[in-house]
Amino acid sequence: MDVSFSAPQRQSPVGVLVLFFYTLQKNARAFWPLIVVYAFKFKELNILYLVTGIVLFLILIGVISYLKYRSFTFFLDAEKDEFIISDGILNKTKTAIQLDKIQQVNINQSFIQKLIGVYELHVDTAGSAKKEGHIKAISHEVALELKSRLLDQSALKISQDLDMNLNLADKEAAATEAPFVTIGLLSLLKLGITSNYGKTIGLIIIFGSTIYENFRKFSETDSAYQEQVNSYVDKGLASQSLVIGFAFVLAGVLVLNIARVIIQYYGYTITRQKNSMLLSYGLFNSKSTILKPEKVQITTIKRNFFQKKLGILELRIRQATSGTAEDRKSIIEIPGCSDLESSSVLQLLYDQIPEKGLSLKPNFRVLAVALLLFILLPVLLFYAIGAWVEPVAFDFAYLVPIYVIFIGLLQYFKFKNNRLFIHDNFIIKQSGGWDISTAIIEPHKIQAVTTSQYFWHKKLDLGSVILHTAGGTISFQMGNFSILKSKVNLWLYRMEKSDSNWM
Repeated sequence: MDVSFSAPQRQSPVGVLVLFFYTLQKNARAFWPLIVVYAFKFKELNILYLVTGIVLFLILIGVISYLKYRSFTFFLDAEKDEFIISDGILNKTKTAIQLDKIQQVNINQSFIQKLIGVYELHVDTAGSAKKEGHIKAISHEVALELKSRLLDQSALKISQDLDMNLNLADKEAAATEAPFVTIGLLSLLKLGITSNYGKTIGLIIIFGSTIYENFRKFSETDSAYQEQVNSYVDKGLASQSLVIGFAFVLAGVLVLNIARVIIQYYGYTITRQKNSMLLSYGLFNSKSTILKPEKVQITTIKRNFFQKKLGILELRIRQATSGTAEDRKSIIEIPGCSDLESSSVLQLLYDQIPEKGLSLKPNFRVLAVALLLFILLPVLLFYAIGAWVEPVAFDFAYLVPIYVIFIGLLQYFKFKNNRLFIHDNFIIKQSGGWDISTAIIEPHKIQAVTTSQYFWHKKLDLGSVILHTAGGTISFQMGNFSILKSKVNLWLYRMEKSDSNWM
């Protein structure tokens, strides 16, 4: 198949069906209250009018979908190095995206698109709160070739004759190697078991509190039922049922978490494609993303105690973002990879394995402040409430030592793991109490540096630094300020000297 993007072209013809289903879904969401009302009054409706109305509505959706298909075109302007998208039925819009501003190109496939046999392509540029280019229905071959052209500007310099004669399969075979990282089902299973403890505990607490509240209200209104419950408690069966119920809830949440991980990341593979990485994954909604190493801002390695014992970890890669919630959700995640696989990814991203270098640790006052905020103040507040507001709070005083021990250990390990490592080529921030995160940045990708020092810390030579990048910030508090200032001067010099194309 020969592909040329020099002239405006439309999406795949079967894309009309995709546009039809998306338009239908959008309108169904808008009119769902009306649909619910008519569903309850179905027996009172005139069937002939109802069927006629539904048919006319579907015809209208079909016409709108066809007009959307006809009005949507895209092409590459080789002279201006731009990707042009034209759209709109009544209000015509034309979007021009500079190729050197493109940050990321994703190829996705929803369940509907998978049934029809087409793919959607998203184009994202640095610093924007939304995807600038969105093509909903093109073939896989066209999507791969277009993505390659968008992320490789040199492809636009090839003459039109050569472009028409090169076969897509030949170019793709030359550009793409075999996957060098494959995340298997066993690794995803391990990840599902050992991740998202916070969400699991939160769901259990919400579920348990809801059941308790409903049970309490029901027992207060039914004295006979309350006597049966008291008899049940006297027999000692309530505690057993509580334990069994807790176990069932915990097992259910873990199963759902495992299912979520497997469905989201099934078939995860990483392949070298030219000077980039091609990441593909997804069971029902397939996704494919090309990642250019020079665009990477922050790479984070995350693992906890159980994941370390099972030999897995998570990689999270941040590119330039606008700081919105949508951008935070679009962080590239590589789940459940081994140490060897993560080393291969880091080698491709940085051309070497990041080294830690000089180690800086925070002053013990960081731990003291954390203990004050998270242990002393909450405990004092608890006893104040019990003494002056609600004496029944003292019935739960036995939980205070458990809270103190748990939070104390958590804060201690957070302090112990809090380190800043400074190397000539890398800055690495390690943090976390249970989930240990190691964030890696390159000095020349820093956009700005903020240093601060309280006047009462001058004699102690303590200070803080915040490193701002296009993908987020890294901060380190109460470290050796003299060393930090000397490193900051070096980083600022390298920022001004660098001419790398990381944006």
